[in-house]
Amino acid sequence: MEKSSFGDTLVIINCSTERKDQVDNPKTARKRLYVPKIVSALKKRESSFKTILSEAVQCEKKTEMAEAFSLEDLILSVKDRSTAVSGNEAKRARRSGAASSSDSDHLKCHETSSLLPVEMVEHLRKGIGSTGQMVHVEDIGARKATYMEIPNQLSENLRSALKSMGIAKLYSHQAESIQASLAGKNVVVATMTSSGKSLCYNLPVLEVLSQNLLSCALYLFPTKALAQDQLRALLDMTKGIDASLNIGIYDGDTSQKERTWLRDNARLLITNPDMLHISILPHHERFRRILSNLRFVIIDEAHAYKGAFGCHTALIIRRLRRLCSHVYGSDPSFVFCTATSANPLEHCMELANLPTLELIQSDGSPSARKLFILWNPVVSPKTILKETQSSMDTSGSTNVNSNLRHSSPLFTVSCLFAEMVQHGLRCIAFCKSRKLCEIVLSYTREILQDTGPQLVDSICVYRAGYIAEDRRRIERDFFDGKLCGIAATNALELGIDVGHIDVTLHLGFPGSIASLWQQAGRAGRREKPSLAVYVAFGGPLDQYFMNHPKKLFGSPIECCHIDSQNQQVLEQHLVCAAHEHSLCLLYDEKYFGSGLSSAINSLKTTGYLSCDQSCDSSTKIWNYIGHEKFPSHSVSIRAIENERYEVIDQRSDELLEEIEESKAFFQVYEGAVYMRQGKTYLVKKLDLSSKTALCEEADLKYYTRTRDYTDVHVNGGTIAYPVKVATIQLPRTTAKANTCKVTTNWFGFYRIWRGSNQIFDTVELSLPSYSYNSQAVWIPVPQLIKAAVNKRNFDFRGGLHAASHALLNVVPLHIICNTSDLASECPNPHDSRYYPERILLYDQHPGGIGVSVQVQPLFTELLTAALELLTSCYCFGDAGCPNCVQSFACHEYNEVLHKDAAIMIIKGVLDAEKLYFGGSADSSRVEDHCQNV
Repeated sequence: MEKSSFGDTLVIINCSTERKDQVDNPKTARKRLYVPKIVSALKKRESSFKTILSEAVQCEKKTEMAEAFSLEDLILSVKDRSTAVSGNEAKRARRSGAASSSDSDHLKCHETSSLLPVEMVEHLRKGIGSTGQMVHVEDIGARKATYMEIPNQLSENLRSALKSMGIAKLYSHQAESIQASLAGKNVVVATMTSSGKSLCYNLPVLEVLSQNLLSCALYLFPTKALAQDQLRALLDMTKGIDASLNIGIYDGDTSQKERTWLRDNARLLITNPDMLHISILPHHERFRRILSNLRFVIIDEAHAYKGAFGCHTALIIRRLRRLCSHVYGSDPSFVFCTATSANPLEHCMELANLPTLELIQSDGSPSARKLFILWNPVVSPKTILKETQSSMDTSGSTNVNSNLRHSSPLFTVSCLFAEMVQHGLRCIAFCKSRKLCEIVLSYTREILQDTGPQLVDSICVYRAGYIAEDRRRIERDFFDGKLCGIAATNALELGIDVGHIDVTLHLGFPGSIASLWQQAGRAGRREKPSLAVYVAFGGPLDQYFMNHPKKLFGSPIECCHIDSQNQQVLEQHLVCAAHEHSLCLLYDEKYFGSGLSSAINSLKTTGYLSCDQSCDSSTKIWNYIGHEKFPSHSVSIRAIENERYEVIDQRSDELLEEIEESKAFFQVYEGAVYMRQGKTYLVKKLDLSSKTALCEEADLKYYTRTRDYTDVHVNGGTIAYPVKVATIQLPRTTAKANTCKVTTNWFGFYRIWRGSNQIFDTVELSLPSYSYNSQAVWIPVPQLIKAAVNKRNFDFRGGLHAASHALLNVVPLHIICNTSDLASECPNPHDSRYYPERILLYDQHPGGIGVSVQVQPLFTELLTAALELLTSCYCFGDAGCPNCVQSFACHEYNEVLHKDAAIMIIKGVLDAEKLYFGGSADSSRVEDHCQNV
């Protein structure tokens, strides 16, 4: 090898130790390169090669070169014209993470004229969406209002209050629900987002409370923000009502002094299921006045109560109804409100175990026109060719449109966010994680710094983790118009009133069609046209909807399901119920269902309950004898972690955020770059004993990413193919659902340049591990299949990883769940330990949420779908693509993947399943099959 500059060439030396003297720099050649560095270098060269190749083809077409020519001639001819950027300039560009001026200018709109949502669609089509990114525009027409007169049952006080709000008539669903509630019926109002559902319960509650000065009401909201929002609305509404309503919020942010006053005086108490579970019900004697006179229980955003959280909430409501009946002699009416559920009546009846419930679903509210754009930043090869041809200049060289270089969904949604704010449209950009929110805000502010510097401070992030005061301030500023836009997690998905919103942006599919419509419904209030833009990631679900828009807009909203008879959860709440008031099978079965008897016997065996043995079994009184003083404190209803780390700015001593322990080591280890409201901080110290992270604000051109691995230990998961039992009817799959222990270990982190995403430093790290118990579903891969894969010189570990990803990618198409609910086993590229020979998915929430259990009977069907996904994807290379085996949620960033091995493994497992259930699990037949895989 000659000593020379290789420029953009990647040199790989493969030589024996005997010939090491022939290598120019043996030390460098022997140096171990980590896979991420190699992958980053390859991606960089691939991008450079594609650009050069495109330029070469167009240049030679201009010179009318003969049809037959070599690839080498093409590249050399372009190199000779010096079209490549010099190495030093490229290096500086990578380090700064900044795009070239031509790139930036093309994507940036410098206009600031006000546009209507409808006008914005055409503006985008001619601007940053001019190369086909707008794959579909759904035009959802307006709907006129249906009005009814204000019911005669409402007093003059309330009529005056409505008049002061500018309301002379009610929407039809409002009037119908008010009449039903005042008649003593249980009601569920299921109408569209922003259809005025709060009046459906506020008016009957205020009417009853103003007529009877002893009556009380309890409002349940799933979030504190919604409670604050409802308090503001109620206080405005009741200014002219002459009644001592004493409205207040009783939640974790309420001081002890306020709690005492509310217990003694409040007649309308606003709280959440968590506080009802952990404070109100265990100490119900302190709330005797309220519970004895409880007339209404209001449950808003009922669609939020599904899955594990819904199951816990259903049993908490049963405990409430039981105490009201047995101890305090009250029987409150229920009013539910929901916007996005396909089964509102069945869901709410199950939620509160009510015998009757009246459904109000004929929506009388008006709805303005909404334009819904599907935006696909993933550029196809056909678009690349078209773009290259259209960008030719007269000299024969090309300036490839920067849309091709900046096809990142993150950058795209940031450009769209900046566009909306610049043109006077109030906007929420919904992102699926806290970190994505912060990155979108950072990118958007960088764009606005150039295109509209006066608007840089008019946008911010709204997400969990911020202290309550900061969240309340952001809500007020957005409502008052001080802020034009917010990058938010689903914390703003529910109906917090932050004023009129023109546009919603959606970075990736949020996990369900219901959530997408819930988010999109935040825009267009007050009868004004609105715009929604769904920006796709490269994953299979997003790309499926981009290619099949009718499937998105024509699909029904998902049903909400809860399992109030879940034995484990039932037993947890029966312990709490027995602590609150003794249990009796005769009187309590109507609240807790037919599983009560077996659950009581189980709790007797485990030492939680005891009774007087002389009584008849149905009339026995079961008393709590457990060791916990308050058993409800040990039952987490939505896996909220008690252990949290405080992030503190050590210069100002300001508390920036509180982070759950399981997330802290991903975000605030020593040397980490922590992001908050577009600012970057360097974490200087992590104190494990005091659980504090000290950081300093710094202008950093890089970000950090942890190096970690996660182990899943399946309890009782060592058996391969089981012995068949003919007498038991089992699903036709050998896949099993077991409890498991998930443990994450952190051993280092990367420093990565912003913009180029190039790793430039690797740092060692030592942190404690974090574990939690969960549920997993898995299937073993026979040794014979492993041998067949290895015989082809394929990476078996990479094949298992890719197969798990493919399975994970198809689960949301068959089971209603968020992609964040499940995870797969992902091998660490630097870990040489034993890797289990299985395809496994597990619930990513402590305690499990039951998704793995739902997957188990469908495992064979899902494997078939995964195989179809792999074989129908025409990408090249072992690592596949985001449409098949790459996962956006991969803990190991999609390293160690082998698509062809995954195909072999899934085919082998499916065929082994057929052999097993076909009447014989003979090893020779499996061996014959594996030799043919």
